[in-house]
Amino acid sequence: MTATIGSALAWWASCQPERAAVIVGEGQVDYQTLEAWSSRAAQQLQAAGVHHGDRVGLLAPNDIAWTVAALAIIKAGAVIVPLNSRFRPAELRNVLDAAGATTLIAHDSLKGVVEESNALGAPVSLVTFSEIEVLRIGEPSSFRIDRDPDEPIAIIFTSGSTGLSKGVVLTNRTLLSIVFEASLTEKGFRQGSTSLLVLPLAFTPGLVWGLLMTTVLGGTIVVERELDPSRAVRLVEQHRVQALFGVPLIFQAIASAPEFADADLSSVETAIVGGAAVPVPLLEAWAAKDVALRQIYGMTEAGGVATATLREEFRDHPGSCGAGSIFTSLKVVRDDGTPAAPGEPGEILIQGPGVTPGYWNEPEITADVFRDGWLRSGDLGKVDEKGRITFVDRLKDLIITGGINVSPVELEAVIARIPGVAEVAVIAAPDEKFGETPAAIVTRGGALEEATVVEECAKVLSSFKVPSYVVLRDDPLPRLPNGKISKVDIRAEYADLVERFAKVR
Repeated sequence: MTATIGSALAWWASCQPERAAVIVGEGQVDYQTLEAWSSRAAQQLQAAGVHHGDRVGLLAPNDIAWTVAALAIIKAGAVIVPLNSRFRPAELRNVLDAAGATTLIAHDSLKGVVEESNALGAPVSLVTFSEIEVLRIGEPSSFRIDRDPDEPIAIIFTSGSTGLSKGVVLTNRTLLSIVFEASLTEKGFRQGSTSLLVLPLAFTPGLVWGLLMTTVLGGTIVVERELDPSRAVRLVEQHRVQALFGVPLIFQAIASAPEFADADLSSVETAIVGGAAVPVPLLEAWAAKDVALRQIYGMTEAGGVATATLREEFRDHPGSCGAGSIFTSLKVVRDDGTPAAPGEPGEILIQGPGVTPGYWNEPEITADVFRDGWLRSGDLGKVDEKGRITFVDRLKDLIITGGINVSPVELEAVIARIPGVAEVAVIAAPDEKFGETPAAIVTRGGALEEATVVEECAKVLSSFKVPSYVVLRDDPLPRLPNGKISKVDIRAEYADLVERFAKVR
């Protein structure tokens, strides 16, 4: 029998049927129920016309039914396409079209968004959460279709620096490789471990490091619908949580909770943080609770986490992201591909069994990002004499706000259509809460107000993509000799943007 996520779930359902697998709010589901429920849902999907290899979207906030639907898609032999529940209809349409999705499972409250999205293109078949939830009770079932380990079972769309989202392919083999490697290096990711997730299940941390990591290891995932810092502290104590992961914003919020100072966090074995620089005072706040808050470097293309600072080094090397892992290697190279000297900035390259085989239906882009078997990250880093990687900056123009990637190109395309806009460049502005936030630098070509830019963006974009700063100017944006807008010069000109301009939202 091939090693699969489905076979792991079936094993734990037989060995520990009554153990809680997923806890969301006040509700929970044990392994026996999760196995049978997701199998019945997989059978229903197949009966509804979902075939081998079909892409099935999943659009919903965090919910027990989300985890059931995700596993059901995999068990049906299909490919899960997790979707941000905050998508507007046009955004949803773009991803569904890019994935070639035939079916969409959505929370009942989002039926209106789905209907509007269907009106913009070829309609997809809709399965509501109500239809999934009624299957919790039924005849015992262990139905599943195990696909070839190198076939896609998930496609996670991530914003790129050159345009709209690209679909990162994850196979059963890459996902199991991520789990196995983590189980060898992280005490918080071992058989029967308990994790706390306060991020959306639909993102890489939620799907890969939350649900699938838990399913394979036979552990428990405690999922929150939104971040309540005081409640998060209580949940760590109540469930003896062993693994925490997220962006600095999350760890800062939890550390600021009144309950944090006296909380018993001795169960926490793994606490990893990424998406933005981690302030040393934040590291010290968690260290005072005997929790090593460790910086990671990763990307969806590398399973979310490629390397993390060693627990023994988090105090002495707080800016380091470690030196890879047992099976995952990183290196920093110059433009010609030769190794960069210690301390010399260069592009970070990644190699390992958890690296994606490529982008969905993008053979040219896939070929471009791989160099002799190494994934080109598009990020700038430095390596020291011991091989420790330090992230320097993005070669790409991505904005990371609260751990979520935002493509400036997508914002620029929306803003450029607004009457009165002659040209626009979107850059990242520092933000105390989210690390970064979008800032739109706009050259006027007619009457225009900052509020108009915000209002027009909010009509078609998720709130985290709407610019927090809008700078209106009359002179042209700086350009390179080839005629392209010079983001380097714009960033330099507006390096003190947050001091000179007020937020517009």
